Amino acid sequence: MDRDKENIIEINIEDEMRSSYLDYAMSVIVSRALPDVRDGLKPVHRRILYAMNELGMTPDKPYRKSARIVGDVLGKYHPHGDSSVYFAMVRLAQDFNTRYPLVDGHGNFGSIDGDSPAAMRYTEARMTKLALEMLRDINKDTIDYRPNFDETLKEPTVLPSRFPNLLVNGSSGIAVGMATNIPPHNLSEIIDGIVMLIDNPEADVEDLMKVIKGPDFPTGAVIMGKDGIKNAYKMGRGKITIRAVAEIEEGNRGRDRIVVTEIPYQVNKAKLIEKIAELVRDKKIEGISDLRDESDREGMRIVIELKRDANPNVVLNNLYKQTQLQTTFGIIMLALVDNEPKILNLKQALNYYLDYQKEIIIRRTKFDLNKAEERAHILEGLKIALDNIDEIIDIIRSSKEDSTAKERLMQAFSLSEKQAQAILDMRLRRLTGLEREKLEEEYESLIKEINRLKEILANERLIYEIIKEELLNIKDNYGDERRTRIVPKVDEIDIEDMIEEEDVIITLTHQGYIKRMPEATYKIQRRGGKGITGITTKNEDFVENLFITSTHDSILFFTNKGKVYLLKAYEIPEGKRQARGTAIVNLLNMAKSETISAVIPIEKYNPNINLVFVTKNGYIKKTKLSNYKNIRRNGIIAINLREDDELIAVRATGGNDELIVVTSLGMAIRFNESDVREMGRNATGVIAVKLKEDDKVVAMDIVEEGKDLLVVSEFGFGKRTSLEEYRLQNRGGTGIKTYNVKEKTGKLVSAKVIDSKDEIIMISMSGIIIRLISEDISKMGRNTQGVTLMKIDSQKDRIVAVAKYVEED
Repeated sequence: MDRDKENIIEINIEDEMRSSYLDYAMSVIVSRALPDVRDGLKPVHRRILYAMNELGMTPDKPYRKSARIVGDVLGKYHPHGDSSVYFAMVRLAQDFNTRYPLVDGHGNFGSIDGDSPAAMRYTEARMTKLALEMLRDINKDTIDYRPNFDETLKEPTVLPSRFPNLLVNGSSGIAVGMATNIPPHNLSEIIDGIVMLIDNPEADVEDLMKVIKGPDFPTGAVIMGKDGIKNAYKMGRGKITIRAVAEIEEGNRGRDRIVVTEIPYQVNKAKLIEKIAELVRDKKIEGISDLRDESDREGMRIVIELKRDANPNVVLNNLYKQTQLQTTFGIIMLALVDNEPKILNLKQALNYYLDYQKEIIIRRTKFDLNKAEERAHILEGLKIALDNIDEIIDIIRSSKEDSTAKERLMQAFSLSEKQAQAILDMRLRRLTGLEREKLEEEYESLIKEINRLKEILANERLIYEIIKEELLNIKDNYGDERRTRIVPKVDEIDIEDMIEEEDVIITLTHQGYIKRMPEATYKIQRRGGKGITGITTKNEDFVENLFITSTHDSILFFTNKGKVYLLKAYEIPEGKRQARGTAIVNLLNMAKSETISAVIPIEKYNPNINLVFVTKNGYIKKTKLSNYKNIRRNGIIAINLREDDELIAVRATGGNDELIVVTSLGMAIRFNESDVREMGRNATGVIAVKLKEDDKVVAMDIVEEGKDLLVVSEFGFGKRTSLEEYRLQNRGGTGIKTYNVKEKTGKLVSAKVIDSKDEIIMISMSGIIIRLISEDISKMGRNTQGVTLMKIDSQKDRIVAVAKYVEED
């Protein structure tokens, strides 16, 4: 016992467990569960293909028993259970599991209904034509070998894989502490992606996604949305939603039916049908009267008959929600890179494959070069022999032994041992003239080939061109169309792209009813016309804002409280000419005390554009448009207002524009916006115009040379006045007279800078609209009352809004 104790080694159990577990974990990771980034195969699949190649089970040979293949793999390379090998081979043959099968199975290899394959003694197999591309050039020293489990044979560490099998056929596996789940892709798209990287190594994932649309499953179906695909391709992880292809058909006697022709990847069709039947039986899904599987050799067809009163869309949505007609696929792009597991994005996976193919081409070229140089060396010796044939014959004839003849030939003609042996092995028929010509031609051809191979090795670009050419040949021979369609989710659809861009008129009433109408709703009328009824309002309500914009523009809504909200024009519901519209509170999240006081359309957020604000009490503020880019649903502060003040007008300016501000008592002041310093979004502003008692600002506009100022009074009078009559002043003055306000005309309600081509739309409190051509409006001096533009009842009605529309815009 004492002697035995001397041989006992004490080991900490934690250290032993840690060491043993890590050894086991690495064995599972490297030698069982994860694919290699170069050929996309796990060891068992690699061994199956290599064994089949060694057995000569090529597509042009007869099928061989599966048991023969499994036995060879077990006995030579894979010391595990026979079922693990057989089921791995079966999966390579199943066209519903493998996008591009590498094994051509003959017999019962299982079904999409989950049926097990027949026993290996009954089935037969051989390689597919595409599988040959996995092994092409394997005998040209393109790969490394390692000893098999008992060190009696050599097995490949990786296959040449002349197409990117990792992404094309995908892979899934659970290792220790990690898992991989790479979906299959379309062969043509993946090859196009590699070609893109060859032509443009700087291409990023976004560029690659222009040709590699997303996973392409053998069972087809539909991928909902691109977000999961983008995440997977950029980060190596993502989750995609796969939905069955189902159509609603009109059946007999007015009953509809749902026909499913494609189901998500790795869904068991029989269990899917069983689950639907179970939900119908438990009354968790209503409206289904019958369920049939009509699938045959032509394809899949699951028929779901509906009851007469059932809504087919509701039933289908319930099926998507409660069954595997809709599933999720978690993408984990994990693979072995130099025997180390790594999460890869799309570009990394393609680049690793491209680097590997470069190594394959280099090794193959070196192998071919060595063979060519060896053969050229022999031919050079044979040429010497033919040139000195009589001496050669004398030496051979006078030598007692082969070894003596070889040595004498080497000495006499400075030949190598190989050349001398080739001369001794040369047949007499080589002495004919025809054979001599063939030898010369072969030698010249070899010299050209040697030069070509050396050029390839010296030029990296040529190597990439070879890879590109060979991949495109594979694409031409084996590429096919996508089976899986990718459709955007509802929240990924750009609604704006679905809306036709057109000019629209938008009206907003005093009590907050808004609507959108086509610009063509109103025909042009002559000055002084009665107009047409444009809107029906509630009692005591009237139209307060009217503007023309494009359906694609953003609309900024500024309120009397100095806040701003945003809507796209197409988000405003369209209404008929006499419709009241939609309550603005249903579209904007405003407070009860807020009303819309100014509106401006924005085509895009130009950093050089300013917004200029003018308030009722004559204050003005200038700030960058970009300050209003991120507007929350609850709105943001646009301007801080003093007590008893309101926001009147907002204009977008270019930084050096001249502005004109008009008051209700007919005063106007013109000044340069540079007089107003730029302020922050929360600023109050400075004085724009000094107001008299009972006066207020009614309008502000941008001055344009050669144009006129249109002013309109509340009783429908108006005129045009040349802007040249308004001298440039400093901000903060009282301004000059622009209109002769009288009791007959009423105070001014609006002012616009216009030219003769503009069209003017006027609207009254009662909702009467008239559209005029500006050249029909009289042009007069500043201190005049103008002419009648719209006939209204001055006792009951008032002009409340004026808008201009420029045809060229």
